Amino acid sequence: MAVALSACSQSDNDNNAASTKASTKASTAASTASAGSGSPAASAETQDPFGKYPEQITLTYGKAVDPTDNSLPAGDTPEHNQYSRYILDNLNIDTKVTWQAASGTNYDQKVNLAISSSDLPDALVVKDTQLREMVKSGQLADLTDVFNQYASPAMKNFMEKTGGKSMESVTFDGKMYAIPSIQVQSDGVHEMWIRKDWLDKLGLEPPKTMADLEKVAKAFVEQDPDGNGKKDTIGISGQQNGSKLYANFLESTNNTFGLDPIFGAYKSYPGYWLKDEAGNPVYGSTLPETKEALGKLRDMYAQGLIDKEIGIRKSAYEPIVSGQAGIFFAPWWMGYGPLPDAIKNNPDANWQAYLLPLDADGQFNAHMGAPSTLFVVVRKGYEHPEAVVKMLNLLVRDESKFDISVPVGFYPLRVPMSYTDESEYSAKALKEVLAGTKKPEDFTDPGYKLLAADIQNVTKVKKEPYDNMDIQNWDPKADMGTWSRIYSLLVGSSPLEQDYNKVYSLLYSQTKTMESRWSNLKKLEDETFLKIIMGAAPLDDFDKFVSDWKKQGGDKITEEVKEAVK
Repeated sequence: MAVALSACSQSDNDNNAASTKASTKASTAASTASAGSGSPAASAETQDPFGKYPEQITLTYGKAVDPTDNSLPAGDTPEHNQYSRYILDNLNIDTKVTWQAASGTNYDQKVNLAISSSDLPDALVVKDTQLREMVKSGQLADLTDVFNQYASPAMKNFMEKTGGKSMESVTFDGKMYAIPSIQVQSDGVHEMWIRKDWLDKLGLEPPKTMADLEKVAKAFVEQDPDGNGKKDTIGISGQQNGSKLYANFLESTNNTFGLDPIFGAYKSYPGYWLKDEAGNPVYGSTLPETKEALGKLRDMYAQGLIDKEIGIRKSAYEPIVSGQAGIFFAPWWMGYGPLPDAIKNNPDANWQAYLLPLDADGQFNAHMGAPSTLFVVVRKGYEHPEAVVKMLNLLVRDESKFDISVPVGFYPLRVPMSYTDESEYSAKALKEVLAGTKKPEDFTDPGYKLLAADIQNVTKVKKEPYDNMDIQNWDPKADMGTWSRIYSLLVGSSPLEQDYNKVYSLLYSQTKTMESRWSNLKKLEDETFLKIIMGAAPLDDFDKFVSDWKKQGGDKITEEVKEAVK
């Protein structure tokens, strides 16, 4: 569901030089011909980054789906839809779904099973850990030549904007084994989404401090903000079963319904590798600030301010859609979901976004994501590895042409590919056009691939006054697809224009010992922390967790991280 927004990161010449150097290193000795790429000699037509195959080819892939998504038109399926038809019409590639699984844990399990059994479809979208396992097992096609020959200038430009980081994430022993996503930076920032209509009804302001947050959550639980005469409202919603309590260095973006900002209010960054006072790496989940944050969450849960079903609820969307919850934490793109269903059920549900709560010094602290977190891989031996690059070229070029009421996640093998500041830039541009201080023709950079359409469509759904973002000043029914995007930009991205503390992990990939130990260590962490919050274990179990974590491989991993980031 995350949109493929991107933002021009204003890279300086040094960054561009660094990215060019990284790209050159990855493609050393690469030929512009297809020999060595696993692809047969191609005609001049098919060597074009957008060239249509003279004869139809087939590409099989595994598909992640949201079983609750009902946005596909009648007759369409996750396999056959506007996106698969567009690929077939423009490239003559017939995309076929070998298997599909629910997004998240189920999809990851299916990918892991395919890797362990060496039963791979032609292509897959995988995570960093899965990519590394596949490279180690010799299961992937070398895409070095394929990328150099077939990637469009726009795709290469997006890669360059990350200062070589994205290319580095897919390069092993000088060879490129995947096409990386290029995330918008803001996908790593988890904001507070809150029912402003509830605040207004109860005479409250958006909660700036943790004390304010407790006060507001308590009022949401006890003062019947939905007016149904029942004590059935939830102060703060949390993650569903199988989802993350907070982002981590291996899954650093798009953490919907986690509690990242509450940890940030205590200057706690669990799941991230940080520097201690001596400049040495330390794992954020083992620090005293994390224990303090867990203690506060434990207290809030005991007071009934946090969803009693946190971590075990089947769907985190449900309390938002049903109008039961007043606060949740998530990235800027919530206009794509769950808010469309929420306002269909209650058109007055005025969800607004803020960079809150603040720490004791009045600052908002945010986990920041890696520039690339998802990767498209091609199995070794597939006859047309360049087909994947062409499909992504097509998406980058033509995304603005699609009916966006159908989520772009249905595009086969879709990963975000954008300028890193696209959401903030687009929000600012829209506000300037609406205010009349800028004209549409002032924005000409084609790298902001959806901005021209956004400017053209904004007044379809945004009513006057243009500077007031409350839900009554919108017309979602005019075009729900357009509303989803524009609301995400103007409400979700606008807070990101302000200054805030951006906290990056020292490392966003695995070390050697992590390959065998990290799964168990992460399970230990997740189970311990959730038990502490829910009162099933004492707060002092945190100290035992830290000791066990170190003994079970954490100390060795920390030394490896130290070497890796030298």
